[in-house]
Amino acid sequence: MKFDVLFKPFEHPKLHLANRVVMAPMTRGFSPDGIPGADVAEYYRKRAAGGTGLIISEGTLINDPAATDSTRFPSFFGEKALAGWKNVIDTVHDAGGKMMPQIWHVGSTRRLGNGPHPEAPNVSPSGLVSAGKQMFEPLSLQAVEALVRAYGQAALESKRLGFDGVEIHGAHGYLIDQFFWKDTNVRTDRYGGALVARTQFAVEIIREIRRLCGEQFPIVLRWSQWKQQDYTARLATTPEELAQFLEPLSGAGVDIFHCSQRRFWEPEFEGSTLNLAGWTKQITGKPTISVGSVGLDQEFLSSFRGEGAGVANIDSLIERMEADEFDLIAIGRALLANSDWANQVQGGHFDRLKPFDKSVLENLV
Repeated sequence: MKFDVLFKPFEHPKLHLANRVVMAPMTRGFSPDGIPGADVAEYYRKRAAGGTGLIISEGTLINDPAATDSTRFPSFFGEKALAGWKNVIDTVHDAGGKMMPQIWHVGSTRRLGNGPHPEAPNVSPSGLVSAGKQMFEPLSLQAVEALVRAYGQAALESKRLGFDGVEIHGAHGYLIDQFFWKDTNVRTDRYGGALVARTQFAVEIIREIRRLCGEQFPIVLRWSQWKQQDYTARLATTPEELAQFLEPLSGAGVDIFHCSQRRFWEPEFEGSTLNLAGWTKQITGKPTISVGSVGLDQEFLSSFRGEGAGVANIDSLIERMEADEFDLIAIGRALLANSDWANQVQGGHFDRLKPFDKSVLENLV
């Protein structure tokens, strides 16, 4: 099978990419005291030099004391951390790559008493970790508005440093997704209620980023149906509900939707083969990124069990991209194992691709 569609340039009024291969954001914890060092720059440089069209960084933290429970996740604020990120983006650009940081707040998934501010109370829209379990105080209106400003400031810093856009992490049960999800958002103000109302926090973040960064700065939103608290969770159970959910976000200024699935080939709704990215593109008319176990024969949960994943063909991916189901494809573990995954695939050298196993993580560069 020919892979031409994967290596066709991506042309958008705000973003030009050499090909359709995206490095998926993957949390690493390699930034002591929140500061990315030369090793982080080299890690991303290798993926850029290996032919990746767009790199999306690991989750980087907005400026809030409760944003994380780890002192090793990178910050996107503060003089030292931002200097580290300046080195990263300059290194990636020198290698011919393009890159966006993913800005992130873990919300109520944070382990209390840990991280750079162990004394800080946890942040949650309604004080809920999951359905019916009250753990924390709900966020005040003033606190919500401060968080909106913190996301905006992180995006503005990314523009100032020379990044090629920004991705907002609104997936997987973290803070923004906790506002989306009815099981963790039972607010009765403008941030809670029906599905559309639960998008308001994200809408205000998107608008704030657009206000600060201007119309031409690319904004990507990563979102998911599944949550790490519940892999079967669904924000939208029908295409009609999905349209209700997406329209406020698209209207607020999202340029590209990054639609997270555990397996990219799985259809989102009965009666159609379209996956989540396919439905999102059809509804919004915006470009989409798909993701989920690309090029491997086991989905990502196997990694947490210490299991490996073998190399798999990408024929179904190519078929979907040729059908224009989605525009870009994010590669995760396969790019950890093979920093030059894009170049090897473009050259037809599947026999040179290495499987993913625990040794990859033990020797990750």
